[in-house]
Amino acid sequence: MESPPSPDPVAQVLDLTAGEGLDLAVEAVGRNQTVGAAIGSVRKGGTVVLVGNISPEVTLPLQKVVTRQIRLQGSCASAGEYPRAIQLMANGAIRVKPLITAIAPLDEGPQWFERLHAREPNLMKVVLTPGTFS
Repeated sequence: MESPPSPDPVAQVLDLTAGEGLDLAVEAVGRNQTVGAAIGSVRKGGTVVLVGNISPEVTLPLQKVVTRQIRLQGSCASAGEYPRAIQLMANGAIRVKPLITAIAPLDEGPQWFERLHAREPNLMKVVLTPGTFS
């Protein structure tokens, strides 16, 4: 038995935004399909942040980018600072334990995000743990 076709994410976004599109889309995969979907999902003058880079090159729908005045922004999570940060944590110069408010199972993530977004006092960082939690 064939599975039903996947819903078109661009059509879903446009439907949910009354045809307007998003102000910002963050593309975190780096494939032709997802880059195209991100570009197709933003409004005229919107921004697409390109984080994913599973493919070293992708096909860019240039006509859409130009005529819809879309801003493309590349982003990288690291500029090589991880080894130094790990060293500082390992030798105790940076203490991260006091920054962690809670360790919770992944399925409680939405509730923690709501609490953090609401700026509940005394919440700083929450570590979400996939799988069994004890």
